[in-house]
Amino acid sequence: MGSHDTTLLDLVDMQKQGLLPVVVHGGGKVITEWLDKQGVRPKFVRGLRVTDERTLRVAVSVLTGEVNKEIVASLQAFGGKAIGLSGVDGGMLRARVLDPELGLVGSVIKVDAAPISVVTSAGFIPVIAPVALRSPNPSSGTPAFLNVNADTAAGEIAVALNADRLVFMTDVEGVMDSSRRLIERLTERQAQGLMNSNVIAGGMLPKIGACLMALGNVGATHIIDGREPHTLRDALDGKSLGTRVG
Repeated sequence: MGSHDTTLLDLVDMQKQGLLPVVVHGGGKVITEWLDKQGVRPKFVRGLRVTDERTLRVAVSVLTGEVNKEIVASLQAFGGKAIGLSGVDGGMLRARVLDPELGLVGSVIKVDAAPISVVTSAGFIPVIAPVALRSPNPSSGTPAFLNVNADTAAGEIAVALNADRLVFMTDVEGVMDSSRRLIERLTERQAQGLMNSNVIAGGMLPKIGACLMALGNVGATHIIDGREPHTLRDALDGKSLGTRVG
C-alpha cells in the first residue's frame, strides 16, 4: 500500500453504504525487512515463501502485530469500525503442512466463518492476518501455527462466506499474456494453460489458484491494480478493470 493508496478509504465508504467488506492482508515486504535485519535471506518456491521456525516466528509477529494493527488503526482513523483478527482466533483457519519443501506453510483444510460473522454482525470490518492453527495437533515443541499465503487464505475465506466478490489488489495491472498485454477476462482453461507455460508465475500463481478454487462459490473474482486511486470502488461499481477470472 503506497502513500497515495485509497483502499482504506474505499473500505470505509463500503461500510458506510451498508456493505460487509472482509479484509485479508499479507505483509511480505515487512516480513522480508525484518528477516533481513536478522541476516536471513528469503526463499520462494512457486510464489510461496519457504518458512522455517525462525521465519515463522517473524511472520506471525509481523502479520498479527505490526501490519494487522496498522490497517485497523488506519481504518478507524478514516471513520471506519474495524477489528483485527488472525486465522488462529476462534479456530477460524486450520491447516496442514502443504509441502515439506516449503516448510511451515499451510494448506487450509477447514474454515470456520463464525468469528467473521460475529464481527460483521456487530458492525465492524474484520481485518484478518493469514496465520492458521496446525492440524493435526503438533507434538510438544513443534510450532502450533502455520504461515498461510494471504491470497490462498482470502480465497478459502471467500468460499466459506459465499462472498459476492473476491478481489485481489496487487501492484500490476492484472494478468498479462506472453506479450505483456492485459488479459481482461481469463477462463479456467486459459489460466491453466498460462500457468503450465510459466506465463503466469511467481506471486500471481496463488492469486490465480485462489480465483479458480473459488469459482462456483463466489459471485465474481477479480485481480486489480491497487496502485490506482479508488480502483476497489471502481471494480465494485462494475468498471472494466484488471482481470476477471472465470
